[in-house]
Amino acid sequence: MTNHETPPVTLRPEIVALPAYKQGESAPADAFKLSSNENPFEPIPAVVAAIAASSGVNRYPDASGLALRARIADRFGVEPSRVHLGAGSVALLAQLIQAAATVGDEVVYAWRSFEAYPGLVAVTGATSVRVPVLPDGRHDLPAMLAAITDRTRAVIVCSPNNPTGSIVTATEFAEFMSQVPATVLVILDEAYVEFVTDVTAVDGRSIVHDYPNVVVLRTFSKAYGLAGLRIGYAVGAEYILDAARSTAIPLSVTDQAQVAALVSLDHEELLLERVRRLAVLRDQVWRALQDQGWRVPKPHGNFVWLATGDATEHAAEVFSENGVVVRALYPEGLRVTIGEAQSVDKLLRASAEVVRNLPSPYHEAALD
Repeated sequence: MTNHETPPVTLRPEIVALPAYKQGESAPADAFKLSSNENPFEPIPAVVAAIAASSGVNRYPDASGLALRARIADRFGVEPSRVHLGAGSVALLAQLIQAAATVGDEVVYAWRSFEAYPGLVAVTGATSVRVPVLPDGRHDLPAMLAAITDRTRAVIVCSPNNPTGSIVTATEFAEFMSQVPATVLVILDEAYVEFVTDVTAVDGRSIVHDYPNVVVLRTFSKAYGLAGLRIGYAVGAEYILDAARSTAIPLSVTDQAQVAALVSLDHEELLLERVRRLAVLRDQVWRALQDQGWRVPKPHGNFVWLATGDATEHAAEVFSENGVVVRALYPEGLRVTIGEAQSVDKLLRASAEVVRNLPSPYHEAALD
């Protein structure tokens, strides 16, 4: 039998059919990359120095990450055993879903939400149950409750929601949790929580003791500017995190990432001052978009959401032509990161052109 006649390797059809996660597009030298929700600020000198001084890359990292776990545990008022580190919060999410769900099970989440969710669920063999967000981009928690069945193993709540930027309030979350079965894992994805200025928002640090079936996910990628080092953490019941640890790729969190996270916590006020500046800029952009005629959900992360519907591809091209690379999420809209202050003029010039020529009512209907 020749190579030409050799049958292909048998692969799982649901994986073959699954679109691979695509990173936000890079930007040319004369454009701004607003496609990946990255922090535009360079690392602080103390972090750079700590990375340079950390152990050599010829040695394996500290698998326990105890120093960082203890630091996070102290902030949450829990034991270090209730903290788990991962290569970004998305890696932890993958571990938790694998620990909870398999073929025949279901995972419920809002849609549109983080685009990695469908793929992470599909890899486990479980079924995604997508519950449409409300017209203003918020989670429809009553509908998510109604979607829970005896096959549901996990529910993901994303606040602020990526990409719509909407929050779940503490009151809404408490009402939701009062009706979720105790046997269902609830994952509170708070990748952008440091950017939230609304005091009514749910806060994982405030509820982690209240619900034994909730795991809180956070990351150092966004607010702390460590996206390239890939480090996040989960806080929850020890037995749940032990199950997640069992699914993890060993030694995937580097010493450099752990040291950088510890130093970032040492200099947290400086880093969070940067976050406050980005939040102010975000709100200024949001108000300017409203003045242009956009009906934009109030943003609570480090990005804004523009519902462009069938015109999404054209809208992304307009932004690119104006020197701004955005994240096009077909067929619903564009997610635009709040980046360098110098990017705002180009961003608003592009958005004005799009909203003026948008050949569909999506922007007008975004909050109706």
